[in-house]
Amino acid sequence: MSTTEKLYFSIISGLQDKNIKFKDLQKLLDILGFDCRIRGDHFIYSYDNFRENINIQPSGNMAKPYQVKQVRNFLQKYQIRF
Repeated sequence: MSTTEKLYFSIISGLQDKNIKFKDLQKLLDILGFDCRIRGDHFIYSYDNFRENINIQPSGNMAKPYQVKQVRNFLQKYQIRF
């Protein structure tokens, strides 16, 4: 199992929300096919033609736990799998 797959499963499990690095979260979203646009320190990810977007910002070098949860909910809602 690759590190990206491990990251995906740790996000889906919801047990590691405080320990996800921002760069790793960005890498996962890029691999899953999300498009990114940047406005200041906001990284706005969109997927296909869905109306919802994911908006994340770094907190130091870590991802904010509530934003990891938003990513998880988005992946589960639209059944986006690795």
